[in-house]
Amino acid sequence: MLGIKHVKFDSMTYVFHYKNGKVVKEGRGLSFFYFAPTSSIAAIPIGSNDLPFIFNESTADYQTIAIQGQITYKVSAPATLADILDFTLNDNGEYNKNDIEKLNQRIINEAQTATSSFISGLGLKDAIRAAKPIEQRILEGLQTSAAIGILGIEVLGANILSVSATPEMKRALETETREKLQQEADQAIYQRRNFAVEQERKIKESELNTEIAIEEKKKQIAEKQMEGKVQQAENDRKLREMQVAADISVENQRKQLLEQKTENDRTEAKTQGFVIETVLKPYKEIDWKTLVALNNNPDPKFNIALAFRELAENAGKIGSLNISPELLDALLTDKKATGK
Repeated sequence: MLGIKHVKFDSMTYVFHYKNGKVVKEGRGLSFFYFAPTSSIAAIPIGSNDLPFIFNESTADYQTIAIQGQITYKVSAPATLADILDFTLNDNGEYNKNDIEKLNQRIINEAQTATSSFISGLGLKDAIRAAKPIEQRILEGLQTSAAIGILGIEVLGANILSVSATPEMKRALETETREKLQQEADQAIYQRRNFAVEQERKIKESELNTEIAIEEKKKQIAEKQMEGKVQQAENDRKLREMQVAADISVENQRKQLLEQKTENDRTEAKTQGFVIETVLKPYKEIDWKTLVALNNNPDPKFNIALAFRELAENAGKIGSLNISPELLDALLTDKKATGK
């Protein structure tokens, strides 16, 4: 009525009430009456805003990638922003101009500028994997940008949601990656087989080494047994030699004993012969008859036997000899009785 109106704003809106070109009232969440013909109102949202973006960049190998993400910011100096951009409301409470879109575009342009030089120095594969570095570059670029500083806003964060190549290049990369993965799988299979073959070779080599060691031990045992047998044979030979030497020594001693005994018997026989010869030498020239007579044998039969011998020696001189049967019988009977 009569151009007087009432307006009310929430606490996340900073309001400027201009009258005749001068600020007469400002603050957050204001509620007041104003005279429309002489007043203008600027409302600036001061809460944090999430600004989504997507832009394309070229890599060092001339491939196009799409970078998608969002930037979080808030208005830290509403008066500064109000001096640069138009946030005036019309009678219906709507913005006269869409300067909020202009603000968002300036932020996106600064973000793309901060990213462009970094992406141009990377290859396609490296760029696709560089989400975190891109986030850091955007955040640092916006926080140090003079253009952002004069707008009176504060950048709270930057997030990269995706970095992707064109569909054709993506398919090529997928094919390359698939082939690489297949090669890696084949290489892994080869390495497993090679490892299995190597392990089998090591096992065979270990078995052969074990068999060689066993055979070497058997050889050593056989050599030791042979050495033992040779040593035993050598000991047996030495024992036999010692036995033979002992037997030879005994036989030599026996021979010496026998020779000595023979020599002693010979000497004794010579001595006895010499004694007998010496004893009998006086009787050597005496007639045996005389020796018989000197014997003085009292046996009459002995004397009769001598008589018969004498008769036998002088048989040629005797014509006839008569011996009575009684005499012969007495001689023979006495001989049987005496056993002579």
